[in-house]
Amino acid sequence: MNTRPQLILAPGKEKSVLRRHPWIFSGAVRKRVGKPQEGDIVDVIGADGQWLAAGHFQDESIVCKVLSFDSPNVDPQQHPDFWRERVQQAVAYRRRLGFFDLPGTNVFRLVHAEGDFLPGLVADYYNGVLVLQAHSVGMHRTFPLLAQLFAEELDLKSVFDKSSTTIPGGGVEDGYIWGEEPAEWEICEDGNRLLINFYEGQKTGFFVDQRENRHLVGSIAKGCKVLNCFGYTGGFSLGALRGGAAYVETVDISKKAIALCNRNVELNFGQNAPHQGVVADVLQYLDKVDDQFDVIILDPPAFAKNHRSLQQGLKGYRNINQKAMEKIRPGGLLLTFSCSQAVSRDDFQTMCFTAAANAHRKVRIVRQLPHAMDHPVSIYHPEGEYLKGLLLYIE
Repeated sequence: MNTRPQLILAPGKEKSVLRRHPWIFSGAVRKRVGKPQEGDIVDVIGADGQWLAAGHFQDESIVCKVLSFDSPNVDPQQHPDFWRERVQQAVAYRRRLGFFDLPGTNVFRLVHAEGDFLPGLVADYYNGVLVLQAHSVGMHRTFPLLAQLFAEELDLKSVFDKSSTTIPGGGVEDGYIWGEEPAEWEICEDGNRLLINFYEGQKTGFFVDQRENRHLVGSIAKGCKVLNCFGYTGGFSLGALRGGAAYVETVDISKKAIALCNRNVELNFGQNAPHQGVVADVLQYLDKVDDQFDVIILDPPAFAKNHRSLQQGLKGYRNINQKAMEKIRPGGLLLTFSCSQAVSRDDFQTMCFTAAANAHRKVRIVRQLPHAMDHPVSIYHPEGEYLKGLLLYIE
């Protein structure tokens, strides 16, 4: 007999579940049966008593992240094969698209949460080290099993848990689950060597989602003066230097990030590389800098964490884009991004329009810049397309 807690939906609230959207919002739930605790597996039941889905319970606005619409058998202890199949499907997707054979690259995303039908889980592969990051308590509880299942599929040196800042309620420390425990790890992306500190690094250690856009920078940077804003540890800067940039400036407010950026540049191009790392607030720096640049990259942190902060976030994006447009040379190329899920593609493009008008520049959209192919988006969950970017030609 099934004694799991249940979420009974209000009449008419089953429509999104039947469309296989993986989020159940608290407002759709008429009644809780049992006393589900954070991270418990719960069954989602329609108002007519029909079983609809099973997933992880969360005591917040998204009250359940759905694991399966097809079977209630998702408990990792009782039904490990459910999890084995999801892991195998995620690995097979990357093999099919050639990520294990990319020339000069040994880092990519292995699991992209809802995009790989494992909501609450991010898994990135770093040259033999697997980094797991949980965005739900329920998913974090599966880490021992997930580490084992990925080790069955891949030749791994170690598995690292990077969930201290992402798991609701905290109480989790970052650290290795098993295997070697290097303090620093070297990866290769597009021929560039990079040093990764899993303990101190942003996201899972690096911004894996921008790989294809960093390659694009390399293709347009030859002979150019390049400004990389919010440059972190220099991924875009390395791409520009690899592409033959005449000079690259990397700006970030973090001293540690710029220090590691400088090490990465030296590792690839020596001490005399045409590069300067600058520790500064980007908006203040753009106000002061007199030089004009041929290529500017704006890859800021999420200014709009949720819909409540959307307008304030869009104002922040508009300010930095306007300043960049004012500082770029005629015929310059601006790569501008938002990683805020709350900011839609239309919102972002409208923001760029306003910035261009305020800067009194003629601007053309060259192309959209999404995240890379190892970040698939479930057709049932368009919210997974979180990264919005534009390549703009500024006259």
